[in-house]
Amino acid sequence: MEKASVSKLKDNLSAYLRKVRAGHPVVIYDRDVPIARIERIEDSGKAADRLALLQSQGLISGPSRSLRGKQWRERIRPVPSTASASAALRRQRDDDR
Repeated sequence: MEKASVSKLKDNLSAYLRKVRAGHPVVIYDRDVPIARIERIEDSGKAADRLALLQSQGLISGPSRSLRGKQWRERIRPVPSTASASAALRRQRDDDR
């Protein structure tokens, strides 16, 4: 297991990350006290599997509502080319109230 001080890690971060990618964990020391370990994250396959794992660990949360379908399309209104952007924004804010 590789050991590195905080200053050494800061100076050579790319080199240490290459070692971690190769499967060699690095222990970080601050004033001769171990404070952290950097390890490679094993690829669990599909992105959906990784998201499900992070969600089960409580590290991320799922979307509050679906963005599929026509829900979001209904909120988008074409702006006439003669209208100013500020007028269109004002109109949209008034519609949402």
